[in-house]
Amino acid sequence: MRKRKAAVIVLLVCILTLLNGCGLLPFSEDNPLEKDENQKVPEFQSKPRQEEEQETEASAEEAEISEEEDDGVLKEAERMAMQYDYTGAIELLRSQPEYETDSRMQEAVTEYENERAGCVEYPLEEVTHVFFHTLVKDVDKAFDGDSDEAGYNQVMTTIDEFNKIIESMYEKGFVMVSVHDMAVVNEDGTMSRGKIMLPPDKKPFVLSQDDVSYYHYMDGDGFASKLVIDENGDIKNEYIEEDGSISVGDYDMVPLIETFVKEHPDFSYQGRKGLLAMTGYNGVLGYRTDIAYKTGENLDELQQKFLDENPDFDYEAEVAAAKEVADAMKEKGWEFGSHTWGHKNASSDSAETLQADNEKWEAYVAPILGKTDVIVFAFGADIGGWENYAADNPKYAYFKSRGYRYYCNVDSSQYWVQITGEYLRQGRRNLDGYRMYYNPEMLEDLFNAQEVFDASRPTPVPPM
Repeated sequence: MRKRKAAVIVLLVCILTLLNGCGLLPFSEDNPLEKDENQKVPEFQSKPRQEEEQETEASAEEAEISEEEDDGVLKEAERMAMQYDYTGAIELLRSQPEYETDSRMQEAVTEYENERAGCVEYPLEEVTHVFFHTLVKDVDKAFDGDSDEAGYNQVMTTIDEFNKIIESMYEKGFVMVSVHDMAVVNEDGTMSRGKIMLPPDKKPFVLSQDDVSYYHYMDGDGFASKLVIDENGDIKNEYIEEDGSISVGDYDMVPLIETFVKEHPDFSYQGRKGLLAMTGYNGVLGYRTDIAYKTGENLDELQQKFLDENPDFDYEAEVAAAKEVADAMKEKGWEFGSHTWGHKNASSDSAETLQADNEKWEAYVAPILGKTDVIVFAFGADIGGWENYAADNPKYAYFKSRGYRYYCNVDSSQYWVQITGEYLRQGRRNLDGYRMYYNPEMLEDLFNAQEVFDASRPTPVPPM
């Protein structure tokens, strides 16, 4: 019996050894009865809970980012539509990859299409143009009884008056446009009428400001000293306080309009802001960029005083800083025009004098502000009468040869516009102490002069 059991065991061992040699059993060669620890066994375990949670969070974050991007596009389209660029807003939304599946974008496009369909073309000959000089920040300093008070009282506007004027015009439906919206220069040099499309309750107007140079003679008289870019990338003014410290804020037209448009984007037509009419003899935007500050030649008394008080003055750095501000302003919708380099009277000065002056503007102002096709005549002058400019007018022939196509004078009418195949002319309305005091009825379409007039002004305002 024992022999039979032994024989069976021997037989089983032989069979198992044979099978293991064929690789059919997971036993090691040394010990056929032990499981091979190196043998890989397929794992069917579920992912750890932490890994699943991380993947869920990542998916949620991706969805949130995608939704934020969609919201950003919708907000940008909304801003464009609020500024009457309905076509741009529609094209922006339709260009998004998710447009076909995003109901919010589709609904917005339908809304903007309906608003665009409701717009009407505004008569270009009825576009008014208003302008200001540098705004008075401190009325006590501007109206202090010195020799400059009379001029400030006549042609300047206080910040308080300006804010009331702009608010009134906004409430009346006025919207800032550009002279470049009113007429377009074609590739062959001819000019075509523009087209301004607005809702029926809106009225376009052009806004401009003269002499944004912060001249030396204004130092200490309650005006801003220059335009700057603040830490947020916004255009602001510097103002020198009584103790010599410098404040930064909204102290003149440019930053005031910037702030107003942020709060009321529908005050701007497709991003338009204002036109600044610039001279060059004291520099631009508060920076002393004229070549005289570099060469030290032909300096007047105030220029010499400035250099004496600033022995470390760096002309190249000054020019670079001015250009940086100008470029930032253009990005935000501001435009620049010539006011002649030396504030010349285009009516009384000769063609030769105007040519020599313009050469200075092109040499020392254009490199900073950029080339312009707009000239805003100083003193409200013009190079011709109310009839069309004649081809044999030497002043017009010269300015045309230098690329000027938009010509602005001063006119007390509600609007005066002349558009030909060569140029656009437009009269501008001065909104200042003189006009508010003597002709308030001429401003009723814009604001109530009695409500706007600053009580701190000395009266009567001196006559011109």
